[in-house]
Amino acid sequence: MIRFEGVWTLEDRLERPLRELPFEVPPGTAALTVRLAHAGGVIDLGCGGPGGFRGWSGGARDAYTIAAGWATPGYLPGEPEPGEWQVWLRLHRIPPDGVPYTVEVTLDDRAPGRPETPVPPAASAASGRPARRGGLPEPSGMRWLAGDLHAHTVHSDGTLTVPELAGLAARQGLDFLAVTDHNTVSHHRELPAASRHAEVVLVPGQEVTTDHGHANVFGDVGWIDFRRPAAEWDPGDGGVLSINHPLSGDCAWRHDVPPDARTRHVELWHSSWWDRTWGAPLAWTALWRDGTVALGGSDFHDPGQHKTLGEPTTWVLAEDASPEAVVAAIAAGRTAVTPGPRGGPILLRVGDELHALDADGTVLCGPDGRRAAVRGDRVTLPALHPGTHRLETDRNEVIALCG
Repeated sequence: MIRFEGVWTLEDRLERPLRELPFEVPPGTAALTVRLAHAGGVIDLGCGGPGGFRGWSGGARDAYTIAAGWATPGYLPGEPEPGEWQVWLRLHRIPPDGVPYTVEVTLDDRAPGRPETPVPPAASAASGRPARRGGLPEPSGMRWLAGDLHAHTVHSDGTLTVPELAGLAARQGLDFLAVTDHNTVSHHRELPAASRHAEVVLVPGQEVTTDHGHANVFGDVGWIDFRRPAAEWDPGDGGVLSINHPLSGDCAWRHDVPPDARTRHVELWHSSWWDRTWGAPLAWTALWRDGTVALGGSDFHDPGQHKTLGEPTTWVLAEDASPEAVVAAIAAGRTAVTPGPRGGPILLRVGDELHALDADGTVLCGPDGRRAAVRGDRVTLPALHPGTHRLETDRNEVIALCG
C-alpha cells in the first residue's frame, strides 16, 4: 500500500487548487484502488495514468477502482499500464483551519470482482412515451427533435444509471438527451446500448467543471482537460462548447476568455433563471458576444430534486435522429427552447422566417431590441436580426427562445 497524508491549507488552495500525488505502478498490476479520507472541507478526486486521463469523480466519491475489465463509474477501465500514475485532487473548499487528509493506493496482481450493476428491463422504456408535439414547420428532409442538453448519471454526481436516465427521458417524451457528467467521458461507452433500448438519442457530452464556471461539450470528441485555461477548451470541428448557467451562484461564469475565442452557444435557460422576468441572463448573453445561440438544460441529477428532466426542453432542427445530427443542428444554431416538450407557445426559426405557434397575445422580441405583438395561433414573421429571438408575456416573462 502507498500512503499520502498531511494537511491542506487555505494557502495551498490559493496557490494551486489542482494537485497530483504521483505513484508507480509496476508491471503485472491487474487493478488499483484509491481511497481518500479527509476531515472537513471539499476535496475532489480523479486519476491520471501514463497515457493521460483515467477518470474523475469530483466530490461524489471518496474511492475508486480501475481494472482491466471494469472501473468505478467516472473512470475508464483497462489494465493499469506500468509507469507513473497520479491521484488528482482538487482543493475545492478548504476552511481557514485546514483539512487533514490521507490517500491510500492499493495495487493488486489479481483484479477484484466487478460490483453488481442494475440490468435494464427487457421491455422497451419507450412504451410509455407521450405523443410528440405535431404541426411544427419542417423543411423537406428535416425534423424538429425535443431534448434536454444537461443531465448527470452515477458516472459523476447523479443517482441514475445511464439506462435508467435514458428510460426516464423516453417517458418524459424526449427525442434526445445529452449526458453531460462532470469532467469525465466514462459514460460514453454505455450510451449506444441504452439509446437502442430506450429508443431515445443519447448525445455524448461532458460538463467541464471548474471553480470559475462550467461549460458543456457536446459530441464524441474525447476528454476535454478542465485543468487547461477555458480559452483552450476546444472541441474541434465535431463538437460544440456551450457556457453553462452563467449567473448560477458560485457556479457563475468567471473565466477570462478573449472575445475572439468566445463560443456563441450559451445555456441561457437553466433552473438558476428561476424568475424569467429577471433580465440579467439576457443582459449577460448580449454582452458575451453578438449572435449568441440560446440553449436550455435541466441540469438533472436525481428524481427527488426540484429539477425535472426536459424542463426546459431544447428543440433542434436536425437532418436525422442521430447524435451527430443533433450536434450539427446545435452547431448551426437551429435551436429553440420551451418550458417543456408539449404544449404552450413555441418560437421556431426556419431559414429567414420565424414561426410563432400557440402564442397569440405574446410579444416577439428581437436581439436588436425591436418588438412586435403576435396575433393568432400560427403566425409567420421575418426574422428581425441574426441571433436569439424570444417570446415574452405582457409582464416581460420569457416563455420561448429560438436561435
